[in-house]
Amino acid sequence: MAEPLGIIEILGLAASISLLAGWRLYLCMLATGVAMRMGVLSLPEHLESLAVLANPWVMGIAGVAAVIEFFADKIAWLDSAWDGLHTLIRPLGGALLTLAIVDPSDPAFQVIAFILGGGATLLSHGGKAGARALVNTSPEPFSNVAVSAGEDVATSGLLVLALAFPALAIVIAIALLAAAFLLLRMAGNVLKRLFGTRREPAP
Repeated sequence: MAEPLGIIEILGLAASISLLAGWRLYLCMLATGVAMRMGVLSLPEHLESLAVLANPWVMGIAGVAAVIEFFADKIAWLDSAWDGLHTLIRPLGGALLTLAIVDPSDPAFQVIAFILGGGATLLSHGGKAGARALVNTSPEPFSNVAVSAGEDVATSGLLVLALAFPALAIVIAIALLAAAFLLLRMAGNVLKRLFGTRREPAP
């Protein structure tokens, strides 16, 4: 049985998964469930609430949704529609994952964990959706597919790394947080250049 995680490791793991859920919610759910089902991930006692992700029905539904998302994310117009639909779904899923990971006994702290987890997922989702909205405007399909595939690989790799080495989770969370802010800023700057109003010269 795995040793109990420290508070920094728990917070880092919760932050990492909530941020990654903003990119691929269903993949996060499926990968965590598979890791537990195969015995790769041994949960300490205070993370046992995550064991529901190893339920065959939960894994099956998450797997189907992950496959649909995988292909939807490769088609520009469908990706934008998918991201729009998941503006509410991903933050809620990320908040629930965070709550399951933190699993505190204090109800007030549960509410805080739920809100912060949902906020982190929304921030990550906003950065991803904003950047992809710009990429999706490209007339050729290859850039969209390449970026989407990069997100698949990054999400899978970082998720496995965070679950296997919780001590690194806080570093991963900080990097993901910085990436989310950077993507939001880049998307905002591009939109300002595209849609910013020009001032008329003074007579």
